[in-house]
Amino acid sequence: MDHVPALHEPLRKVLGGNTAKVMAEHLDLHTVGDLLHHYPRRYAERGELTRLADLPLDEHVTVVAQVAKAAMKTFNHGRGVRLEVVVTDGSGSLTLVFFGRGAYAREKELLPGRRGMFAGKVSVFNRTRQLLHPDYELLDKDSGADAAESFANRLLPIYPACKQFQSWKLTKAVDTLLDLFEAEQWQDIVDPLPPTLREGRGLDELPDAFRKVHRPRSKADIEDARARLKWDEAFVLQTALARRRHTDSQLPAVARKPVEGGLLDAFDAKLPFTLTDGQRTVSAEIFTDLATEHPMHRLLQGEVGSGKTMVALRAMLAVVDAGGQAAMLAPTEVLAQQHHRSVTEMMGGLAEGGMLGGSEQGTKVVLLTGSMGTAARRQALLDLVTGEAGIVIGTHALIEDKVQFHDLGLVVVDEQHRFGVEQRDALRTKGKQTPHLLVMTATPIPRTVAMTVFGDLETSVLDQLPAGRSPIATHVVPAKDKPHFLARAWERIREEVEGGHQAYVVCPRIGDDAAEESASAKAPKARKKAADEQEPSPEDLEEKRPPLAVLDIAAQLTAGPLRGLRVEVLHGRMQPDAKDDVMRRFAAGEVDVLVATTVIEVGVNVPNSTGMVIMDADRFGVSQLHQLRGRVGRGSAPGLCLLVSEMPEASPARARLAAVASTLDGFELSRIDLEQRREGDVLGQAQSGVRSSLRMLAVIEDEEIIAAAREEATAVVAADPELAHLPELRTALDALLDREREQYLDKG
Repeated sequence: MDHVPALHEPLRKVLGGNTAKVMAEHLDLHTVGDLLHHYPRRYAERGELTRLADLPLDEHVTVVAQVAKAAMKTFNHGRGVRLEVVVTDGSGSLTLVFFGRGAYAREKELLPGRRGMFAGKVSVFNRTRQLLHPDYELLDKDSGADAAESFANRLLPIYPACKQFQSWKLTKAVDTLLDLFEAEQWQDIVDPLPPTLREGRGLDELPDAFRKVHRPRSKADIEDARARLKWDEAFVLQTALARRRHTDSQLPAVARKPVEGGLLDAFDAKLPFTLTDGQRTVSAEIFTDLATEHPMHRLLQGEVGSGKTMVALRAMLAVVDAGGQAAMLAPTEVLAQQHHRSVTEMMGGLAEGGMLGGSEQGTKVVLLTGSMGTAARRQALLDLVTGEAGIVIGTHALIEDKVQFHDLGLVVVDEQHRFGVEQRDALRTKGKQTPHLLVMTATPIPRTVAMTVFGDLETSVLDQLPAGRSPIATHVVPAKDKPHFLARAWERIREEVEGGHQAYVVCPRIGDDAAEESASAKAPKARKKAADEQEPSPEDLEEKRPPLAVLDIAAQLTAGPLRGLRVEVLHGRMQPDAKDDVMRRFAAGEVDVLVATTVIEVGVNVPNSTGMVIMDADRFGVSQLHQLRGRVGRGSAPGLCLLVSEMPEASPARARLAAVASTLDGFELSRIDLEQRREGDVLGQAQSGVRSSLRMLAVIEDEEIIAAAREEATAVVAADPELAHLPELRTALDALLDREREQYLDKG
């Protein structure tokens, strides 16, 4: 190859067809840029040379020693082989152990008298210190001390790899690229950072960053490279979002200014409680946005039970006052019905505009879901197209082509992460001009995630619970270690019911589907290392038990500890009418205990419910547990949430549960959740369908970089929206944000 490859050049042209094919199929690496951006996940530190007599246990060491003896041994009745090599440096001895077929090749190299460097983690077996499958490099007569020192102090990159293409092969492939670039002086590398920004922040040039991240000579090299490459990711993404915000700010929208003496004032006058300071502040921000001639794009996030629905309803009423209509999009029928029920209850006669007994100032509030009867659906559609209905609450059924509005002014999206981009976008196109958008989530989002996932939205936070809300006590119930604790849990639920309250029991599975059961039973097998035949961990063994199911647990409770109580089930596979009937009876106090799946996770509001037992709680995420817990303690009586787990006390799963039990601060829990899950695709797999553009940036740890990048990107886009004077940045945007991701950003 006689020219330096560009970043967009296919790997097959540089590395050959077979290698490129494997990398494409198994690692999703297709271009030179893909491979250069495939960073090491860690570095194997050889460390200082260590005397054999001083070897510390469980640490990675490098020793220089001479082979004293080597012997091949069999085990497992001759079916397995291992090579045991004893090396010495004069101060002590150490055994190297190799299993499997590779042992034969090493037997030919590691002959008595040969000298080499050996690197690995020190362990003990049969009271003898050993290195299992160590890396090594044999030293010939010309090597001497210099070779030993350079080998011992190297930082070896360990890449995210796969069975078909190991890390050392990736090292070789990256080395090939780096050598090509070195020879040609990196001429075609496109640097997305404007020179003034890079120099002003003291960041490495991009070629230096690539060199340092893949071939570091020191830990300082790695830090320099990471600082630069994190800035690339943060700045390019924030530029995309800043451009989106700029474009949105140019779109026309109808200003919806609140009207004095209208529906909103009438609603506020009949409220039986005072709005919190947070609700007032956030409402003011929303009303300011609604009064402008450009569409509002606002994210409303708040703790479970902080009163987001009240804020959203007041925004909808303000839009109706201004002559428009408002639509609330909910992810499930249960939630849509719950919202419709609570909104009509809160509004009273104001929700019956044009109806007998309704208020003159009122409007019609309609529900639209996929399972409605033909007559009810036809009437709802008519009310929308004529403008008779000022507010509609529904599921994805709202998005269908036949649904037409008289004048859609505001779209409220509840729990937006459950909707694809196309669904939200379809609803937003139903206005005469772009409607205002309010996105709500009860999942607290750390500030930096809000700046990335929702970077094109202004953010409002409700972190204050309404007066009268009670604290929720949360406890972990170790069902396997202490079965009497579980028995006591059911006693506590019975006590809550006897005290006039109600309770939930949540299970991960429904339990009426054979396919579901077989899928659940397929557990990840315990990984077996070469030949040390490790026992499966308790978590591996526990995973083989199918998750507990609603139908099974309901039957057990009805026949056992909760005998005599009114127990009902609720899950996603029930008919919509049946689900609504159960929820209505539960809300009316006609059901004592509701055994349900996570269908109750968001939006369900029954203030009389004070107890919750979550079975197999370790199978839920931290934020999901927090959401579920938010269903209790919504009235004046204190709430109780019991997290039942069969996992051992020392397991990571139990640590997660302990974190949930230790705090009611959803923002703190969301940080813990994110740190445990890592970012994955911060733009959301369900939202964009493409893999993450963030490989180096950690949205929790790198808050300062993201905030600074947002500031820089906003200034760059304000000065040059089309990036006409920054062609390199435009090219990097095109490369990093493929068509699907651009669509996501355009519609978000």
